[in-house]
Amino acid sequence: AEADIISTVEFNYSGDLLATGDKGGRVVIFQREQENKSRPLSRGEYNVYSTFQSHEPEFDYLKSLEIEEKINKIRWLPQQNAAHFLLSTNDKTIKLWKISERDKRAEGYNLKDEDGRLRDPFRITALRVPILKPMDLMVEASPRRIFANAHTYHINSISVNSDHETYLSADDLRINLWHLEITDRSFNIVDIKPANMEELTEVITAAEFHPHHCNVFVYSSSKGTIRLCDMRSSALCDRHSKFFEEPEDPSSRSFFSEIISSISDVKFSHSGRYMMTRDYLSVKVWDLNMENRPVETYQVHEYLRSKLCSLYENDCIFDKFECCWNGSDSAIMTGSYNNFFRMFDRNTRRDITLEASRESSKPRAILKPRKVCTGGKRKKDEISVDSLDFNKKILHTAWHPMENIIAVAATNNLYIFQDKIN
Repeated sequence: AEADIISTVEFNYSGDLLATGDKGGRVVIFQREQENKSRPLSRGEYNVYSTFQSHEPEFDYLKSLEIEEKINKIRWLPQQNAAHFLLSTNDKTIKLWKISERDKRAEGYNLKDEDGRLRDPFRITALRVPILKPMDLMVEASPRRIFANAHTYHINSISVNSDHETYLSADDLRINLWHLEITDRSFNIVDIKPANMEELTEVITAAEFHPHHCNVFVYSSSKGTIRLCDMRSSALCDRHSKFFEEPEDPSSRSFFSEIISSISDVKFSHSGRYMMTRDYLSVKVWDLNMENRPVETYQVHEYLRSKLCSLYENDCIFDKFECCWNGSDSAIMTGSYNNFFRMFDRNTRRDITLEASRESSKPRAILKPRKVCTGGKRKKDEISVDSLDFNKKILHTAWHPMENIIAVAATNNLYIFQDKIN
């Protein structure tokens, strides 16, 4: 069903919980099984921990617009106590959810019976001390804060600051800074809306806080540029501190150049030294100290360059692929079509194409590398470009922060793969 299509995937800071959001406004959280003496291989299995409806469809009566319930992004907060907190957002409203466990309940109240009915005060003859009794584990999700009415356009990113008390939210033209405790106001830190909307040439496509410096954030644009801003320099970060752009090769310019150079995702490395951007055909790694060109460029599906015309006609050229780093920043991953996803080893420069599909993903089966044949004679195991299914796309992937465990969303299926354990 359309509502079951996964729209975001995110591990928490320990990697023991994995959250997915879908087009139906639901959030499903999976918890990793702890190692079990009787089932030594069960470690690494993720099972459903909690499911809740985060957003409902709404209607903006002033603008006569339907607001979809689809979850655009989920971001976990670092765990401070026994409960877990996450932010989830649709196009307009961000919510802070608390996920907590209850395995005890109070019994023996004075003023009410066990079924909750109030007792007649005149019939209470003795006082008793309520006691806590064990009960089946319940996982409860409750909305603690609702951050609404701050975005005129669709929210595409949320990012929690390293100070753990503020976060940013970005839409097509503005970025707002929020305090996690304050819902009725936010500070506008970037505004690229021109006075005359006819002069609009670019939009914000993604934004993220630096993992260690609470004053630094970046945002990417549909023109293929990335701006790094420092909140210490001024309250409104309209003037960037750094501007990352790769000069275009005039020989490869085409009608589609602008569309395919639009950046769909930007992610800082865990070290904070690099950032990675994803455009339609490639992934680039930038050193924050070098603005004029990326230090690494990886082709994700160069064989689609000759197919851009048909990808434009079926709107696939506007697909927004995300990218992610592994825990040590030595490898990166991003999705492609035909349920393929690509991994690049930054040290050896080796790359691999894998497929997330029911056929190839029997439990404990080893994934076979896939190859796409671009022209000439097709070898036995290769797939020709013309037979790729563009409806099967992997837009959302996540990598466990410490281990080689990855989560890959293929439309309405979530696949979890892990390194082979001997």
